[in-house]
Amino acid sequence: MTGVTGSPPIRPPLPYEDAKAAIELLTEGLGFTATGVYEGDGRVAHAEPSFGNGVVMLGGKGTGSAFDRAMAGAGPAGVFVRVDDVDEHHARAVAHGVEVPAPPADQEHGARDHLARDAEGDV
Repeated sequence: MTGVTGSPPIRPPLPYEDAKAAIELLTEGLGFTATGVYEGDGRVAHAEPSFGNGVVMLGGKGTGSAFDRAMAGAGPAGVFVRVDDVDEHHARAVAHGVEVPAPPADQEHGARDHLARDAEGDV
């Protein structure tokens, strides 16, 4: 746990075979901002892409980093991201080749949502 003030309290960890590709997909395809990217030996050991006031932690599998050791054998993972315009977000994801197993739909509880799957199957 960390006591960093102003830091989001929930940060889902996402291990990737190719963390650089994951960061590109999250930023270009889903609107995240690449922050806190730390590399070692040309690979991403740890990164904290952000979206609004939320953050996910990700790192490359097999890097030997603290993140890699902590996440050994973990995944897949899921992340809920609240967006202002579901249809615009869906269109952006599709335009960038993101797999969308469920297009935008109105739900019984009043929400409108869609599912997007990243390159390694996380939803």
